[in-house]
Amino acid sequence: MVAKTLFGFEEILAKEIRNLGGGNVVEGVRNVAFEGDTGFMYKANLCLRTAIKIIKPIHSFSVRNENELYKKIYAMDWAEYLSVDTTFAIDSTVNSDNFTHSLYVSQKVKDAIVDKFRDMDGSRPNVDVKFPDVRINIHIHNEHCNVSLDSSGRSLHQRGYRTATNIAPINEVLAAGLLLMSGWDGQCDFLDPMCGSGTMLTEAAMIACNIPVNINRKEFAFEKWHDFDQELFDKIVDVSLNKVREFHHKIVGYDKAPSAVRKATDNVENANLSEYISIERKNFFDTEKFTEGKLHMVFNPPYGERLSLDMEDFYASIGDTLKQKYPGTEAWFITSNMEALKYVGLRPSRKIKVFNSHLESRLVKYVMYEGSKKAKYMNKNKEE
Repeated sequence: MVAKTLFGFEEILAKEIRNLGGGNVVEGVRNVAFEGDTGFMYKANLCLRTAIKIIKPIHSFSVRNENELYKKIYAMDWAEYLSVDTTFAIDSTVNSDNFTHSLYVSQKVKDAIVDKFRDMDGSRPNVDVKFPDVRINIHIHNEHCNVSLDSSGRSLHQRGYRTATNIAPINEVLAAGLLLMSGWDGQCDFLDPMCGSGTMLTEAAMIACNIPVNINRKEFAFEKWHDFDQELFDKIVDVSLNKVREFHHKIVGYDKAPSAVRKATDNVENANLSEYISIERKNFFDTEKFTEGKLHMVFNPPYGERLSLDMEDFYASIGDTLKQKYPGTEAWFITSNMEALKYVGLRPSRKIKVFNSHLESRLVKYVMYEGSKKAKYMNKNKEE
């Protein structure tokens, strides 16, 4: 199978797949290939935090032109996957000198499948672009064609808990990936000081408690397949829920906008995580650290793309607040505004290239020590 993901998340996704029990894991670009049985395909859709889709290859062949494509698609045993009562849709990706238009490829594949059924049964399945029973994935690279079934359906970032969003919500897969990159494991208190609609908080709680990330999702595409095994799927859900663990720290979110606080609270309730997450209306710049121990902070500050801000002043305030009021904190945030980073006034200990939608961004890490860094190292040297 192949799990698709966002740029930069391939290594994290590969680790997730190995931890779940997938075999022969190979990282690609924006994807990770792996092996597993039907139950593992169900589990991958249910549990992988950084996957966007799980694709199941069913056939591959060499192809040089549109007639050859039509003939080889027609020759496949489509009755194994579809019936005349099944609706289907085709997504094509092409990277080839021989095929330059993905929509044309999709049309050719559709014609071949429809003609095959019409020749066999005298009737044909219908296309439903929005809500098909079976979604077929065609990938042509040079002269090689892979035919796959999309086992997920709608993108796996659509977890099912987020009904209310703010002006610039962060993608759930992106949020989960940033949290995993930051090393968040639920072993201390957590803060998102600009929580918006609460996505980072919700994903943080699900990681901390080891909750299957798509447990609130209404359906997966594989549930409409001919060979769907309801009993096996129910067993996978039960086994995954049995691995949920207790969480003994605090997850806190701040936002200065009352509308954001309301939306975040609703989404946390939808995810059944209210017992783990508290959300307060506060301006981060007026706050201080709420815990004596270590604090892990991950957030997505406004970019200035859709919200008008004085970026220089805003980022300087982030740095000042961290420096003066948040000792013993590991703070991570994502930004696409590379210029504004200069005004934070702190040297990041890490910078990781990621993409937020189409925007090239950086996930940056700032470690705020208890007391001064100099004192920390002097004490360490004394002990040695």
